Amino acid sequence: MTQRDSKQRRAARLAADNRQLLLRLTLSAVVMFGFGFLLVPFYEKICEVTGINNLLQPDRIEIGNTQIDTTRTVLVQFDANLHDLPWRFQPQQRSVRVHPGELVHVAYEVGNNRDIAVTGQAVPSYGPQLAGQFFKKMDCFCFTQQTLAPGEQRTMPLVFVLDPALPADVTTITLSYTFFEIQGRQAAKVADDGAS
Repeated sequence: MTQRDSKQRRAARLAADNRQLLLRLTLSAVVMFGFGFLLVPFYEKICEVTGINNLLQPDRIEIGNTQIDTTRTVLVQFDANLHDLPWRFQPQQRSVRVHPGELVHVAYEVGNNRDIAVTGQAVPSYGPQLAGQFFKKMDCFCFTQQTLAPGEQRTMPLVFVLDPALPADVTTITLSYTFFEIQGRQAAKVADDGAS
């Protein structure tokens, strides 16, 4: 075997190894692209199954002809929380008893305690989690960001229907809203620091 033959074999083996590496890298890139592409519908399906609301597409529904199930009553409890937000936030009533299929109107009160405008977004959660699939909101302050002027007080509506398909063993639902500040956190910090 000559040195030339040895170099040709090494070159051929190196070319084969390079083609195999290129094939593996291409396959890895295709798999990663496919995973990234499927991640959004996968996430949306998880949110739908667990009852967590998707903020990009709120659970608004069209008002249609629903049959009210007068044979059962569900206690719906309302909770209000603030996450590092200087507002006053509470439901006007702590609970209501409703029949599945019945259109219900309730309201929350909110007030900005700062001397600057603040924008917040309410995020709902449900207890038990599966109740979120059956809690259909027609109108809700959580669909949009809320900007309150300094010292502004506001009453915000919530209109909902419990789907009659709600499992019979669910007799109590807790709807909890948490308000998060969206913008103005730095401006508020500067204003608070300047005031002290």
